[in-house]
Amino acid sequence: MKFIITLTAVMLLAGSVGRAQTATAPQPGSVDAIINEIKHPVDWFTSGGDLRIRNEYFNNALTLNENALRHEQDYFRFRERLWLAVQPLTNLTVTARLTGEQRDWMRPSYAKQFGYDQGMEARYGILDNAYVKWTDAFNVPLSITAGRQDIQLGDPADLWLIMDGTPYDGSWTLFFDSIRTTYAAEAIQTKFDLIYIYQNAMPDEWISTIGQSSDNRHPSSLVPGNAPYWLTEQTEQGVVLYATNKSLKNTTIDGFFIYKGDRRVHTDLLTNGDDADIFTIGGRVTGTPVEHVKYSAEGAYQFGQKNDPTLTHDASGISANRDIDAFGVNSSLSYLFKDSLDNQASLVFEYLSGDDPKTTGKDEMFDVLWGRWPRWSEISVFSYAYETAGKVAQLNDVIRIGPSWSITPIKDTTFSATYNALFAPEAVPTRAVTPTLFSNDGNFRGHYLQTVLKHQFNKYISGHLWGEWIWQGDYYAQHDVETFLRAELMIRF
Repeated sequence: MKFIITLTAVMLLAGSVGRAQTATAPQPGSVDAIINEIKHPVDWFTSGGDLRIRNEYFNNALTLNENALRHEQDYFRFRERLWLAVQPLTNLTVTARLTGEQRDWMRPSYAKQFGYDQGMEARYGILDNAYVKWTDAFNVPLSITAGRQDIQLGDPADLWLIMDGTPYDGSWTLFFDSIRTTYAAEAIQTKFDLIYIYQNAMPDEWISTIGQSSDNRHPSSLVPGNAPYWLTEQTEQGVVLYATNKSLKNTTIDGFFIYKGDRRVHTDLLTNGDDADIFTIGGRVTGTPVEHVKYSAEGAYQFGQKNDPTLTHDASGISANRDIDAFGVNSSLSYLFKDSLDNQASLVFEYLSGDDPKTTGKDEMFDVLWGRWPRWSEISVFSYAYETAGKVAQLNDVIRIGPSWSITPIKDTTFSATYNALFAPEAVPTRAVTPTLFSNDGNFRGHYLQTVLKHQFNKYISGHLWGEWIWQGDYYAQHDVETFLRAELMIRF
């Protein structure tokens, strides 16, 4: 909390100073020139890195009950990344990035791997990018990228289903072990992506980590302090077909087909993984039909089969394959004032279907696939775990609607505020870890408020202050307030 208060004061001071400053061109021999020389000493080699420092505080978001053990969390996150890219041949680039994260817990932590303790948690280092990219392959507008890489598809400001292949380590890493081919059909202004994904549950399945991550694979590792880290609940394979067309004026049309195959890791270390074959078809349209107005509308339907051993409403007591019948809609409408303060106002509507407890042979829960990240809410990353068998950020069974507003009051500083009314289409969370946390007789999740202040100090240093609150509705049993606060300082070089 002290870091949050300190960074607030620094950002306010920097903002006031920024009013009087004017931009000046970098001088020869300046810091910029020296850094560029270090990062790019020769034509075929580039390097860089960043350091992210975060202080995160939240209350009730993890427990949904202000009287529960470890309901209040306060910790620092230190993430370091170093990367390099080598171009041995024309149109061929080899890229690697090494990432590490440590956490300093101010209060007893929620991390079983750290024994629910306080103090510095070293965690481990991981090669989170390691890929080869071949552009203009075979002398056609085709690129092939093979290896461990980051992939984001869709609206850059609202990545819905393809963004994070490693949800369990938070924003530490995002990678996919994959092969991606991209073809640009310029004649029809369309880009086609074909992607194959294979994700392992543990961090060191294919490439060893620096330090212990999942070395203890025996029953004693379930003891707090010896438990392994993991990246997701099950082994996952996938095929993605994604097309983006820009042939219509001021309009972008996307279409996609996604297959995701989940295979449960049969070990005592992971007990909430699925066996599933999920097929998703959908599309997205975004555009600016008239000046100042921007819209986005995305929808998807899912079918296939899923075997989730944690379902609570199956009378037989035995998990079985259930037919998937789910859908989701995600949309926004924005008005861009294009004034001196860059005012923007938006209205969002999202619907993700929930599992109907009355249909034991079907599973209506929409699966956000590889979209398990804090797309619109940091709180929900934690709070949804209690109703989705412990799966972090597995959002479903939600309707959210509400306005947002952003402004740039001074140069390099932005402020935004968002309100959402949150509802649950299904009152009963069928995958609840602790059913008593939910009323099972209400559909109003609550009032959600978010405020964000961002400032770019210079080209190398940025920071933000982030706050979120949910006043719980009758969907929950406690009706407490969930709180999330974060201060971040990012240094890039």
